[in-house]
Amino acid sequence: MFVRLVYESFRRQKRRKMLVAIAVTLGAAVSTAMIGIATGIGDKISHELRTYGANLIVTPEEDDFDVQIGSVNLKPAGSGAYLDEAALPKIKGIFWGNNITAFAPELPVNVLAGESRAGEPAPHEVTLVRTYFSKTLKYGTREFTTGARTAFPWWKVAGSWPADDSDDVLVGEKLAAGSAIQSGQQIEINGKAHRVAGVLSTGGAEDDQVIAPLSLAQAFAGKPGAVRKIFVSAVTKPEDAFARRNPDSLSPADRDRWYCSSYPQSIAYQLTEVMPHSHAEQIRQVAQNEGNVLSRVKGLMLLITLAALFTSGLAVSAAMATAMFERRTEVGLMKALGAGQLALSAIFISEAVLLACSGGLVGFAAGGWLAQVLGRTIFGSAITVEPVLLPVILGIAIAVTFLGSAAAIRRAVKYDPVRALRGEA
Repeated sequence: MFVRLVYESFRRQKRRKMLVAIAVTLGAAVSTAMIGIATGIGDKISHELRTYGANLIVTPEEDDFDVQIGSVNLKPAGSGAYLDEAALPKIKGIFWGNNITAFAPELPVNVLAGESRAGEPAPHEVTLVRTYFSKTLKYGTREFTTGARTAFPWWKVAGSWPADDSDDVLVGEKLAAGSAIQSGQQIEINGKAHRVAGVLSTGGAEDDQVIAPLSLAQAFAGKPGAVRKIFVSAVTKPEDAFARRNPDSLSPADRDRWYCSSYPQSIAYQLTEVMPHSHAEQIRQVAQNEGNVLSRVKGLMLLITLAALFTSGLAVSAAMATAMFERRTEVGLMKALGAGQLALSAIFISEAVLLACSGGLVGFAAGGWLAQVLGRTIFGSAITVEPVLLPVILGIAIAVTFLGSAAAIRRAVKYDPVRALRGEA
């Protein structure tokens, strides 16, 4: 009899039940999409923010501070320590090597740029920075390409990029404008002519500098195989309180967890392990902004989810209240025949759970599709909603349906059977 009563309720009130199911489906779909995106958004946002440059920097452990005034680096040519270029491929060999999207070594050296001929601007001292542009390296049996073109994707070159095995250079746009230099022309550096492959625009100090292949700067500095700093672009996990703890103060289990988490600090720590006599740290402005962006995006998604669930709950409440009012005669008859409040509540709650489960299943499928569409639209790749999320969505759907229908069910089981059979409210 119980099953028949529930079945007849669905058969006779198809419209009301459909409205409740649609409300639950919409709430479940939005919840599925937002939760699915929130759980998979961390890496995608980190990958997206890698277009804004490196977030880690490696310097010699004994290095002192650089002093830069205008286009000239005032550090004496022989001061400070250097990193070994031969150790650079080991960066891809750390535990989180696959998270290293690119790195670019640098070696600044002061040079005289310009020609000493009549009618030409006198040679003046500028900083020449050596780096990789797009260099292929090998670690073990694996080859990979890295350099400024991937580590600093905002760099704009009017002309062409120099090859890493050439003597061509890039000239910053401010330096080029002041010296009347264009791409394709020649520039004398320490008395030797070099072709200007392109004019570089970065919005930073590089606009006043000459950017050259690493081997060229090493020759000018008289430091073969030397590197002053390495900019590393890595996909990281936003830091939390645990990330900021000193690994040497952790227990072995906690230290393993810290080491095996893709925090900026743990990746920096691993970089110092493979680069002898080095010091690595995160570039705070970049790393902290990643965490702030991720927190705000997740907060926005939480608000959207709560708003969708609240709206769904209101729709369920309105539909159930109307349905209970229309069934007041049926409720009065069952109470007159001896049905108690518990039995009546069981019928109505069963109906609500069935509606919640059906709406939750459809909403989960729709939410998975919506997450994929949003992932492709925003991040250029699909976001997969894992099946393990289904019980969570069903639980949310049941909770929303129960909370939305609780007031209507409570009023219905308390109807006076005499007034209900008379059709009175």
